[in-house]
Amino acid sequence: MPKKLLIVESPSKARTIKKYLDRDFQVLASVGHIKDLPEKELGIDIARDFSLKYVTIKGKAKIIQQLKNAAQSADKVYLAPDPDREGEAIAWHIANSLQVSDHQILRVLFNEITYSGIQYGIKHPRKIDLNLVNSQQARRVVDRLVGYQVSPFLWKMLYRGLSAGRVQSVALRIICEREADIEAFVPREYWDLTADVKTVRDETFTAKCVKIDNKKPVIDNRQAAEEHLEILKNARFVVESVEAKEKFRSPAPPFITSTLQQEATKRYRFPSVKTMKIAQQLYEGVNVGGDLVGLITYMRTDSVRISKEAITGIRKFIGMEYGAEYLPANPRYFKTKKKNVQDAHEGIRPTRFDLPPEKVDTYLTPDQKKLYRLIWNRFAACQMTPARYKQRNVDITAGSYLFRAGSSELIFDGYLRAWREESPEDSLSKLPTKLSKGEQLILLALHPEQKFTEPPTRFSEGTLIKELDSLGIGRPSTYASIVTTILTRKYVERVKGFLQPTELGRTVNKILVENMPDIFNVRFTARMEEELDEVEGNKKDWLTVIREFYKSFEKSLNKLDDKKKTIKAGLQEVTDEVCERCGRPMVIKWSKNGKFLACSGFPECRNTRPLDGDTPTQELPEKRCPNCGGLMVVKQGRYGRFWACSNYPKCKTTEPFTLNINCPEPDCDGQLVEKRTGRGKTFYGCSNYPKCKFATWNEPIAQTCTNCGYGILERKETRSKGTIIICPKCKTEYNDAE
Repeated sequence: MPKKLLIVESPSKARTIKKYLDRDFQVLASVGHIKDLPEKELGIDIARDFSLKYVTIKGKAKIIQQLKNAAQSADKVYLAPDPDREGEAIAWHIANSLQVSDHQILRVLFNEITYSGIQYGIKHPRKIDLNLVNSQQARRVVDRLVGYQVSPFLWKMLYRGLSAGRVQSVALRIICEREADIEAFVPREYWDLTADVKTVRDETFTAKCVKIDNKKPVIDNRQAAEEHLEILKNARFVVESVEAKEKFRSPAPPFITSTLQQEATKRYRFPSVKTMKIAQQLYEGVNVGGDLVGLITYMRTDSVRISKEAITGIRKFIGMEYGAEYLPANPRYFKTKKKNVQDAHEGIRPTRFDLPPEKVDTYLTPDQKKLYRLIWNRFAACQMTPARYKQRNVDITAGSYLFRAGSSELIFDGYLRAWREESPEDSLSKLPTKLSKGEQLILLALHPEQKFTEPPTRFSEGTLIKELDSLGIGRPSTYASIVTTILTRKYVERVKGFLQPTELGRTVNKILVENMPDIFNVRFTARMEEELDEVEGNKKDWLTVIREFYKSFEKSLNKLDDKKKTIKAGLQEVTDEVCERCGRPMVIKWSKNGKFLACSGFPECRNTRPLDGDTPTQELPEKRCPNCGGLMVVKQGRYGRFWACSNYPKCKTTEPFTLNINCPEPDCDGQLVEKRTGRGKTFYGCSNYPKCKFATWNEPIAQTCTNCGYGILERKETRSKGTIIICPKCKTEYNDAE
């Protein structure tokens, strides 16, 4: 019978670890947290110095009993949840639930799920780190106080189900402020001047004007550009200087959580939550030829530290795979520049250097393949020689004008052999090789180009995470959930791969920022993160941090409560519409399905109607009710638009909102209708559902494909080409003009 009990978080991790341990060990899983603060109440007794009320999570009583029974018959209990604050808190809750003596309980950390990683962890146990536990508790308390005491205020102002969060609301603020900058941006016209020139050897190249009278060019209209062109037409173009040098470009450090999420978003458009899910699978173990193997190290880390064993392993691989010229004389070590980094973990790297991507590709899912190759290549590159470029710059004078041309030629690819990335230098044109100072050039053509300054770009998931990381907001374990929350709450939506605030998001942000500016701001949130990190480092007492936070938070909360009537009144827009039941003005209010019209006489009069009104849209044909002959109007419901009889409530006839496009499926007489999923995403289906299961995310167009004869085309958004018209069956592409 096993004498040792090892408890991990997930069943998949338990299966992988079990094969690395002898028969003395029984390996069980807690399946995540077993205890937490209650869902339906605050769970924090503020009057009793923030005393916490922990309850068993629903469905976990059976698991706790199983762990207790196993612990009773074990000599030692090894607690091995994930090696971070959250994992430490899980281990603490498990230890408090097992009812065995403290000397039997040991905490072990597995940075990688490999034989050596497991054996190292077992041989180096420690006691539960209460500083880590208290750091997690402090975060949980602060987040719970904000969420449970501010969110109900939003329910009163708008509608139930909205949420505010210590970090999520600041992330929303950052997105809203970027959107405000974009909207306030006024493009400024400017002109670039380039010159095509030729040497006496008949070699041509292009140079750009970079200075006029030793100052940066300021050409802000066509007239000014043409005046400069007239001067330049008669100028002598002479080579002022030729500079040639070798440039070295060094590789980036191994991935940390935030940079992995950024790169996966940029390359594959993976949402951050998807990236973390795949990374978790690679960490916990995948089936490689019948053997469960943990392919990467722990994926929630902000450290770029690398173990000596890992450096030795990857250097051996580089020498054998790429050759000695790709292996630097000495290993490359990286330092983390950020403060308060959890340096207990390494950067994210492969665990087995005998398993490069091509050896495991057949065992991985397409998405696992992409992420594993990304992690492998980045780590291999970080220990390879720099890339070398031959860079040449040529300055050309034309009277008081200075033109410049440059080229960058890759001499030796170095780490780029493993890690290719886009570089503007690679796209620069080559310059003639024999240019010399004083050489006169022949002007072939001048090119004035009108340009306009560009507004700031919206954040993608990757760039938002990069921004949060650089501002010190959030931590590796929270980035994915921050983005997911603001998307799920419909505060933000994805538009062509970028995050754009919705009207609801702007409204929530306005309420919070205008009325609780001391809480929902970047500086306060970043400072709070630092203090919570200091609890982990035993530099601050966790209760002291909570008490200090609550002093300022309570003041802001009281001020907010005092202004609730003013805020509520400011959110209700009075319209020219009149209530047909009582004659009072109609006002615009919010519900979970968006804005709607409601009688200002509420609660005496409860009349409501869609904001768009009860009249047909001008573009739509007149439609009559099949039952009473009344005019049919378009209304907005939970799952999208639909036709309803204008004689409601006398006549309750409704019909799906059709697009007047016939269903393309053979032997189907239905029409395509616009629908919405439970989460509000628009799609298009057949009116004969469930008899006909046709559905598409793309907007249908009533046009037959000229190539295959399919009954419709679709308007589709793509990352590389933007909006395209495509046949969903044969994939033939069309342009709008066709």
